[in-house]
Amino acid sequence: MLLPDRDGVVELSPALVRALCHRRFGIGGDGVIRVAEARPDTGADVFMDYWNADGSLAEMCGNGVRCVAKHAVDHGLVDGDVVRVDTRGGVKIVEVVDRDVGGGVSRVRVDMGAPVLLGDAQVDVSPLTVMARSGAGGVATAERITVTATTLSMGNPHAVLVVDDVAAAPVDTWGPTIERDPQFPGRTNVEFIRVPAPGRVVGRIWERGVGETLASGTGASAMAVAAHLRAGADRHVIVELPGGELQVDWELDTLYVTGPAVEVGAGELDELWLQAIKG
Repeated sequence: MLLPDRDGVVELSPALVRALCHRRFGIGGDGVIRVAEARPDTGADVFMDYWNADGSLAEMCGNGVRCVAKHAVDHGLVDGDVVRVDTRGGVKIVEVVDRDVGGGVSRVRVDMGAPVLLGDAQVDVSPLTVMARSGAGGVATAERITVTATTLSMGNPHAVLVVDDVAAAPVDTWGPTIERDPQFPGRTNVEFIRVPAPGRVVGRIWERGVGETLASGTGASAMAVAAHLRAGADRHVIVELPGGELQVDWELDTLYVTGPAVEVGAGELDELWLQAIKG
């Protein structure tokens, strides 16, 4: 969800973010973005202040940056079809690709920047480790299991595993286990992928600070890179996620993600509810 804050008066806190993202007592979402004035000397149009659903700060959000660009264009914060979005992971250039029948932005292309390859990591997903880190119940055996993850940064950290069956992948247990592995002191996002054809990648995502999520722009980027490096995928692919499809183009000097941006609704937060959250 986006909170417009051109005047710089909105104060986000971990408690407020968790309350907003609660799917029963709040609005529900994977994160909160405060859309504010760009920081000085960035040359950007707006600043994307992104918080995960658990109240932790994050560098950026690939799906969120598309929504920020749509908001900026549709609400007249910028002129033209190019938006420079300031994030903690650098300035992202977003270009409007398509508009709906009413003239609103419907699809955009984001210059995500070049992936930073960090090599393969051997991660312990033994039953005892999974039980300790994921909170999974039951009886754990003492067998030792390790998996190989391709690690990289898209402005935020990712660990990608190639699996035989994405639908059956142990996302709910291996996801939090790998996220909290000591090799990733700031925690990491975790992706599970399969490459059914050179131009298509199928995947699921365990998002750091959120849990399994239906889609992710940075996650799709990481999937495409790992799929090319480890599973023979092309550099131009469609990434199929539970929430829909994204087009990823890994060029020589950068990586682009093209996908939709849709406004679901708009409203105002109740002042009494806000006061209650603040305590």
